[in-house]
Amino acid sequence: MDASNQLSDGVFDLAPISMWLEDFSGVRQLFDKWRAQGVEDLIAFFREDPARVAECSRRIRILKVNPRTLSLFEANDLGHLTENLHLVFRDEMLRTHVLELAQLWNGKTEFASDAVNYTLTGRRLDIQLRGTILPGHERTWDRLLITIEDQTGREMARRGEVSSRRYAEGIFEHSPVSLWVEDFSRIRQLLEGLRQRGIVDLRTFTDVHPEFVRQCMSEIRVITVNRATLDMFAAPDKHSLLQRLKEVFRDDMAAHFREQLIELWNGNLFQHREVVNYALDGAARHVIMQFSVLPGHEKDWSLVQVALTDITARKKAEAYLEYLGRHDVLTTLNNRGYYIDELNRLERMGVRPVSVIILDLNGLKQINDTWGHDAGDNLLRRVGEVLKEAAGATAHAARIGGDEFALVMPGCNEAAAVAMEATILRLLELNNQFHSTMPLSLSIGRATGTIGETVEAIARRADLGMYEEKRKFYQARDGA
Repeated sequence: MDASNQLSDGVFDLAPISMWLEDFSGVRQLFDKWRAQGVEDLIAFFREDPARVAECSRRIRILKVNPRTLSLFEANDLGHLTENLHLVFRDEMLRTHVLELAQLWNGKTEFASDAVNYTLTGRRLDIQLRGTILPGHERTWDRLLITIEDQTGREMARRGEVSSRRYAEGIFEHSPVSLWVEDFSRIRQLLEGLRQRGIVDLRTFTDVHPEFVRQCMSEIRVITVNRATLDMFAAPDKHSLLQRLKEVFRDDMAAHFREQLIELWNGNLFQHREVVNYALDGAARHVIMQFSVLPGHEKDWSLVQVALTDITARKKAEAYLEYLGRHDVLTTLNNRGYYIDELNRLERMGVRPVSVIILDLNGLKQINDTWGHDAGDNLLRRVGEVLKEAAGATAHAARIGGDEFALVMPGCNEAAAVAMEATILRLLELNNQFHSTMPLSLSIGRATGTIGETVEAIARRADLGMYEEKRKFYQARDGA
């Protein structure tokens, strides 16, 4: 009986997978020849000359294929298929064919591989190929049964999943925003434990047991962070950052985290708030934190994402704008707006006694006209230095006009105002010792008010006193 008849025609023809009956005797003869020539490592031998692989392929004869093979490879008949095998076996197939031949070379009677074939119309087929030397043909290899299972759908799905995963990983890793993936499952268990104990108000509970907040913080498990996180926190790598998280989350972080816990307790799984973290170099990082329990993990909080947007630069800009709104840029003293607000604050609070000293820089216009505004600005800066030193922590110094300044002294009586004026004059004299070619001269008026006089009236009296001193200064200078 012909060996091909060992296969039931019905089983072969009706099989739901592609089946090939092939003759590998030519390959066997070629292998024997190479062994006689001393070849031991077939793969290395192929690597020296890839044409040897094609030589093996040419010695394989296809004896029969089943209908499923013809339909899978979009062939009309066996002749149509065999005439176009160069369209079926190409590209990646060469690498997997080497591995199949190597298994036979090493004495195996079976081989298997995952490979890529193509239909006659060029459609890619991802296949699982298995080959078996039929019993009784082990010496000649003249009958091999090849089965091919079409894995294209599964492989397309797998590649799609891999592509989607890489896409998501790419978005995560290269996001300009700091992203953290964390596990909050242990925190959920701790909170559920409190509910089982009958706790209904977490805020009151954490007022009494602040250590619970720290315990929950210690139970956060960071799964991974992205590149932007390392950059934001000045970390060389993920391991270094995760080992030093106590340096990142410190100071007021416990208070912020407590509020986060309370929101979680109340069922808010999506939150955002401003917090302050710290980079590993100690620099503060003002961030907007957005917290989300990821979909599908609402029951256990085992996967949450935390996004941190660095607003440090914005905070610095806001602080500087706030500073500019209350300070004079040239002298760095408080400005007129601050001065007015302070007078109104003292009036609302009913603070008494209150002393006010008003000062005016003598001769500024003449200096500007003679030496230029840079020289005049330098004089104003020197007045600022004197007044800042005199005011200390008890008084409030401000530049309230072009060449006019004020010191507001809450809770200070007349004796304190007299002493402050003497301090200003002493510091003025000391400053002039270092600038003898362009000395400072100030006209000074002071006033102290008690209950019954408004702060505005006190300041007006001090202002009038300054103008009287200024009149005397110019009268003496001009000889009038």
